[in-house]
Amino acid sequence: MNLSQIRAALDSAGVRPAKKLGQNFLHDQNLARWIVQQAQISPEDFVLEIGPGLGALTSEILKRGARLLALEKDARLANFLREKFHHPRFELRYCDALDFDTRILFAERNVKVIGNLPYYIASQLLFRFVDFPNCISLALFMLQEEMARRLSAKPGNADYGALTVRLQLHHHVEYLRKIPRTVFIPQPEVASAIVRFTPRDEKRIGIFDYEVFGDIVKHGFSQRRKQLRKLLAGQIDNWESISKKISVPLTARAEELSFEQWIALTNLIAPRDEKIASQASAERFPVVDKNDRQIGTASRLEVHENNFRHRAVHILIFNHAGEVLLQKRSPWKDRHPLLWDSSAAGHVEANEDYDEAAGRELMEELGASVSLDCIGKLPASAKTGQEFIMIYRGEHDGPFAFPCEEISAVEFFPIEIVERWVANKPEDFAPGFLECWRLFNAISS
Repeated sequence: MNLSQIRAALDSAGVRPAKKLGQNFLHDQNLARWIVQQAQISPEDFVLEIGPGLGALTSEILKRGARLLALEKDARLANFLREKFHHPRFELRYCDALDFDTRILFAERNVKVIGNLPYYIASQLLFRFVDFPNCISLALFMLQEEMARRLSAKPGNADYGALTVRLQLHHHVEYLRKIPRTVFIPQPEVASAIVRFTPRDEKRIGIFDYEVFGDIVKHGFSQRRKQLRKLLAGQIDNWESISKKISVPLTARAEELSFEQWIALTNLIAPRDEKIASQASAERFPVVDKNDRQIGTASRLEVHENNFRHRAVHILIFNHAGEVLLQKRSPWKDRHPLLWDSSAAGHVEANEDYDEAAGRELMEELGASVSLDCIGKLPASAKTGQEFIMIYRGEHDGPFAFPCEEISAVEFFPIEIVERWVANKPEDFAPGFLECWRLFNAISS
């Protein structure tokens, strides 16, 4: 849309741009086309557009064959867009993007997010849509130029701060180009810029404790002029030794540490718990026959290498809203790393029955103790990894305390979202969970 078309559209929709909503409408269609090109959209993509306005980007997205869900907070613009875009691949929701349930996106393939983010809530929207865990394959945002430079800053730059490090932990952040004020109506008071987020390979991030990472980054940047050895004195008592290990000077300040050095520092403060790994390798499991009768015991390694039949438990925890808790397995797991799984799960150990194992696993993995009901049992098969699985359910609203060695994240999901997710992307889940979920559905229906 050119300048005159935008003015006509605003008059038709009865809209006077609202400063409090951050409404500035792009009138350079060549620029709109360029912006959408940077998202590399294809017909296989599902695109979420935040704040479509008068549809400058919307029309370009639809031309590329993707399915598009647009979120518009202004009722007048929402009505305008519904009339303008009668398309089977287009859906519009009249809502505030801050209230949008991002869990819906997990059930979609090739999710990309595009938005001209209102400056006054840009940071809130960023954390809502790109913070871990998420399922986004690419995000492209128009932001106030100052924030765009902060997000993409490199170590040693004055723009480099806690927000930079936190968002760059899980994403590569690229500053693509500056957008002048003159391409908008009305003109904003400051220039904008386009930034692109693409996810990092989770297996290569290598942090053992994300909570500690967030804590030291926050403290490290709390007083930029102070040296880290003073700011982190409560967490580090041997800064001289640690600074050598991460190759920074004794006098280093937060802005001098690279992304990789922040990770290394975190892992020195909170190293991988080798005790958990050694305990796991020393575990012995009952080996059973095809009727689940014990015929001996074997180590974890022997059981898995020889595909011996053995026993396991899976627990499904629901909150009072009826949503099910799923866990994302950590990258350190020897089987099915980074896949989503039941709320808690594990093997039945020697001299332990199913019920005892369920209570123990729930406490070890979630730090919770609740009454559990047995809802079914799966026979050992190739699909379950030769495990007889007893399935339990319980209720708990959290919060949960989970070991980072075992779990990367936990999240409640509505059952209908999990249903669509399992149907559309079964590869996102551990095989044992898929079998448990099928049995749960059969029992519940």
